[in-house]
Amino acid sequence: MNRSLSFELFRYAAILLALALTLIPILWMASMAFKPIGEWSATGADLTWWPKEPTLSNFRFIFGESDSSLIVALDRSAAKPILSSLLSATFGTLIAMIAGTAAAYGLSRFGSGQNLPLALTQLRLFPPMAVMIPVMIMWAFLNLTDTWWGLALVYGIVTLPFAFWLMKTFFDDMPREIEEAGLVEGCSRWRVFTRITLPMMRPPLASAALFVFILNWSDYLIALLLTTREWVTVPVYMASLSSSMTGQLYGAKAALGLIAAVPPVIMGIAIQRHLVRGLTFGALKQ
Repeated sequence: MNRSLSFELFRYAAILLALALTLIPILWMASMAFKPIGEWSATGADLTWWPKEPTLSNFRFIFGESDSSLIVALDRSAAKPILSSLLSATFGTLIAMIAGTAAAYGLSRFGSGQNLPLALTQLRLFPPMAVMIPVMIMWAFLNLTDTWWGLALVYGIVTLPFAFWLMKTFFDDMPREIEEAGLVEGCSRWRVFTRITLPMMRPPLASAALFVFILNWSDYLIALLLTTREWVTVPVYMASLSSSMTGQLYGAKAALGLIAAVPPVIMGIAIQRHLVRGLTFGALKQ
């Protein structure tokens, strides 16, 4: 009994430690976002966990409103970078999911070679810089640099292997007898795919789409290389938040970080009823 109790205490202690390590950075960012410049630039004993005088000046600052407490106003607000991230990440996710789902279903049901899956993952095997140099040259020739649709296309291509492997695993776990029953009843292969297979794959589709969206939304390197000014994304814009007088604008970065966390959280909440089932799809298959 004592041994069992000790194990339970150890388990709960480990859970609390993991929870603290996860939540402390988030709480610190949230606290920093509402601190005036005098508090988030403090050091030593003057540094506090919670803002003494909560303010929204950091949020107003990143959206272009002049604030004397933050020295100078930004020459551009965060509104367009947020829009750029939303457009490029969303459409990049759609491209990756549509192409990856189609490729995964075709290979799962009509596999034609053992080397094809490996060929689709080769893009993820190369260092990003080695891949992006020729992409930059090609995108410059096609006038796709510094555009959200050019960025979305690259996101779709780069995350396609990830979407493919996730969906192929799910399709492999799905019983083929259900599709075969539809074919026996006279349905075409396309009708079976759209009316039977895809509705059953909603949880895995939602899970895969969430992971792909997070990859695209949080990207920094690709956006840094393919955008210059007009359509920079949130991570690139956040890296530029600095001042020659105050150094890094931690309060403004924390405020933008809170805003940047909203879309993935909203997407996760919207698909939460599918998420657990999608992550465990096929787990009980014998």
